[in-house]
Amino acid sequence: MTLSILVFDFYPVTAVMIVMIALLNDFPIMMIAYDNAPTAPQPVRWDMTRVLVISIVLGVLGVVASFFLFWIAETYLHLPADVIRTLIFLKLLVAGHLTIFLTRNTGAIWQWPWPSWSFFNVTIATKIIGTFAAVYGWFIPPIGWGYALLVWAYALAWFFVNSGAKIIAYRTLEAYRKSSTR
Repeated sequence: MTLSILVFDFYPVTAVMIVMIALLNDFPIMMIAYDNAPTAPQPVRWDMTRVLVISIVLGVLGVVASFFLFWIAETYLHLPADVIRTLIFLKLLVAGHLTIFLTRNTGAIWQWPWPSWSFFNVTIATKIIGTFAAVYGWFIPPIGWGYALLVWAYALAWFFVNSGAKIIAYRTLEAYRKSSTR
C-alpha cells in the first residue's frame, strides 16, 4: 500500500476494506490450529533464514501481482478508482487466503497432508463472503460478477506461480545448505 501511495499517488484500499480484510483473515488464522499440517514430535528450533527467504519470495510476488492487477485495471480496462480499489481488495483477500495454503508445507499444494475440512471450509467461506461484498457492494463499491471472477482467476493463476516459486526457493535453500556443509 505504501508503494502504491508513494509511486502512483493512489490509495489501493480504503479503511473499511482494511477492516474487512482483517476480520475475514481472522477466521482462517484461528482455524490453522485444527489443520493437518505436519508437526514435529518435539520442539523445533526456527530456521529464520528459511522463514525470511520464503516470506520475501511470497511477499514480493504478492506485491508484483497487486501492482500488475492495478496496471491492467487502469491501463487496459480504464476502470474508475473506486472499482480498482474493490478489485485490489478482493485480490488481497483471495490471494492472501491462498497463500495460507501455500505455506502449509514445503512441497506442491496437492501433496499430502491436505488441509483439514474445517480449515479449508472456513477459508473458502470467508473468501466467498468477501466476494459477495465485492460483487454486491457491501460497505464497498460493487464490481459485479464479471470482474469478481476475473480477480479469482487472476489470483488462482498467481497461486500456481507462487507455488512454483516457493518450491524453487526451498530447493535452492536446501542445495545451498548442502553445498555449504561440505
